[in-house]
Amino acid sequence: LIAEMATADCGEDLSLAILAAVERSGNVNTFQFAKDNGKVHQDVVGSMKSLSSLGDIIQTEQVQDEKWLLTEEGEGVVKNGSHEAFIFNTIPAEGGILQAELMKTGPNAKIGFSKAMSSGWIAIDKTDPAGPRVTRKVASITDTVCEQLQQVGNPGALSEKDLKEYKKRKLVQFVVVRSYNITKGAVFSTSIVKPEAELLPEMISSGSWKTTTFKPYNFDAMGSTLDCGHLHPLLKVRSQFRQIFLEMGFSEMPTNNYVESSFWNFDALFQPQQHPARDAHDTFFIKEPATCNNFPDDYLKRVHQVHQEGGYGSQGYGYDWKIEEAQKNLMRTHTTAVSARMLYKLAQQPEFQPAKYFSIDRVFRNESLDATHLAEFHQIEGVVADRNLTLGHLMGILQQFFHKLGIRKLRFKPAYNPYTEPSLEIFSYHDGLKKWVEIGNSGVFRPEMLLPMGLPKDVSVIAWGLSLERPTMIKYKINNIRDLVGHKIDLKMVKEAPIYLIDAQS
Repeated sequence: LIAEMATADCGEDLSLAILAAVERSGNVNTFQFAKDNGKVHQDVVGSMKSLSSLGDIIQTEQVQDEKWLLTEEGEGVVKNGSHEAFIFNTIPAEGGILQAELMKTGPNAKIGFSKAMSSGWIAIDKTDPAGPRVTRKVASITDTVCEQLQQVGNPGALSEKDLKEYKKRKLVQFVVVRSYNITKGAVFSTSIVKPEAELLPEMISSGSWKTTTFKPYNFDAMGSTLDCGHLHPLLKVRSQFRQIFLEMGFSEMPTNNYVESSFWNFDALFQPQQHPARDAHDTFFIKEPATCNNFPDDYLKRVHQVHQEGGYGSQGYGYDWKIEEAQKNLMRTHTTAVSARMLYKLAQQPEFQPAKYFSIDRVFRNESLDATHLAEFHQIEGVVADRNLTLGHLMGILQQFFHKLGIRKLRFKPAYNPYTEPSLEIFSYHDGLKKWVEIGNSGVFRPEMLLPMGLPKDVSVIAWGLSLERPTMIKYKINNIRDLVGHKIDLKMVKEAPIYLIDAQS
């Protein structure tokens, strides 16, 4: 508090000094005033603006001046002499000095030696057994550099050639100085009286308002903040994820069908009909319409066969596969159902073409709610189809993908998925929860999934999926997912959440 009061007093003293100078001369330039009084120019400008805010005490006009000024090194030359003069004066008049010793006499000895040689002041004797010896070539010198630098700032004192030479030596610099000319205003005074900002009832009752000076109304002041909509943090993060995928050359898949059949959601992925994920405790099934019958017949038969009897080098699951289970409609549990549709469509092309797909949309699971799980969330999925892809390709793409997202603390853990082999779980360290949190799953799609679609045998498909919510929680340091999504979220958080910028590394 004492420091703040002292700063305020200094600012008021500077303002009074400016007013006194205007009273004396009628016109004061802020840059010249700062130079003459040993002040920082920006402080002088700040005091001038404070005076301007008090009313029509002063008039100001901004001016721009281009001029040559000394650098810090140039000021040293004016004070102590040029580097070449220093070298000349260091050399004894009789006998000279070894060049190696001369080079140790100062930080600018090298440039000083070079300039003294070019000026013809010194000479080198290379016949000395101890090494090259530097001697004086003239009895005395005139330090022209020092004399000319003393004239910097005086218009016309130095030629353009000299100024360019000294600029090259970093002794002078050409600057554009923006300053203000201060003159008297209509109500100029050498004392500071702060105008009142409000008209109070006491002023009206006493009549003091008639002689009171009021601060002018600022019609340019910012008004109150308008109520308007704001992007949710999830939408901000989603746009960044989408941009990363597009930068990596991926194409976006259509994800407009929240309701999916069990066939595309499970069976096409080689997920058995007895799998726990297909139980009502984990999946939301649809009552009306309860079933779907629109499937490609040939593909349906191949999926039936690989589940029940095996094929394509697999013995299958060996159970009685039922079309009734495949027909059940449900709220899709993952966007991999969309990936399956796209891969089947890719397999129907006359000639296989490598492809990279991605999707970002909602999925639904009958989960128990806790700090990191919801029954409805967003899944991000990437799929790459090409010939002879391996687990190494998958891990390399994952590293690049997450590094572009600014997530660098990664771990991979072997896992099991019915439709990928090998499979990896992806973990990232959450600084808020102080633990490693699973942010995604990945793997190489099994041949039992791909070959019934009609894809060539040498084509592999690597894929990964992650939720949109967990990376958002990590980047926004939110510890509970219910503070991000749902009816309990703070709308102030949505309004004030900063723009999501990924600190990505290329």
